[in-house]
Amino acid sequence: MEHQAAYRAAVAGKHRGNNFTEDFGLHTVRRLLIAAAVLFVVSVCGSAGYAQSGPFAGLAGGWHGGGTVSLDDGSSERIRCRATYAVAGASMEMSLTCASDSYRFNLQGNVVSQGGAISGTWSESSRNVSGTLQGRGGNGNFQVLASAGGFNAEISLSTRGSKQSIVMRADSQFRGASIALSR
Repeated sequence: MEHQAAYRAAVAGKHRGNNFTEDFGLHTVRRLLIAAAVLFVVSVCGSAGYAQSGPFAGLAGGWHGGGTVSLDDGSSERIRCRATYAVAGASMEMSLTCASDSYRFNLQGNVVSQGGAISGTWSESSRNVSGTLQGRGGNGNFQVLASAGGFNAEISLSTRGSKQSIVMRADSQFRGASIALSR
C-alpha cells in the first residue's frame, strides 16, 4: 500500500516528505516571496535612481529612431538608428548604430563628466577608426568634439524626456547626420 502512495506521489510530481510548504509552512513561504519581491524592486529602483542623478541623467537605456546622413558628394540618405547608454554616475558607455540601404556606422564610446567637462574615447568599427572625445555638457545637453588622425566631428546631443536629438558635423567623406530618437 505504501508503494502505491509513493508511486502516486511520484507521478503527480511530488516526493513524500519533501514538500517545502509543508516543512516551512505556507505563511513562511509567502513571507520569503514578499521579501524577495521587495528586494528586487528596491534594487531596480535604487540603481535607476542612481543612474538618473548624475550628469547623464535621463540617457540610460535604449533609444531608437532615424534621420539622415550627408556625404561629401552632396548626397543624403535616410537612416535608421538605435542607441544604448549604460550610465553609472559620472561615467557612461554608449553605442550608436545607424544604417541605410547603402551606408552604416557603428559608434562606441566611453565618457566621463567632471565639473561639466566631458572626456573619453570613441571608435567606429566599420571603418576601424578611434579617437578622443572632449566637450561640455549636462542636464540633457552635450556638445562634444570627436577627434582622430585626420578626422574631426562636432556632436550635439539634446535629450528632453523621451525624445533625443543628435546632430553630427564632420570634415570627411561623412559630412554629417541629423538623428531623432525616442524611447
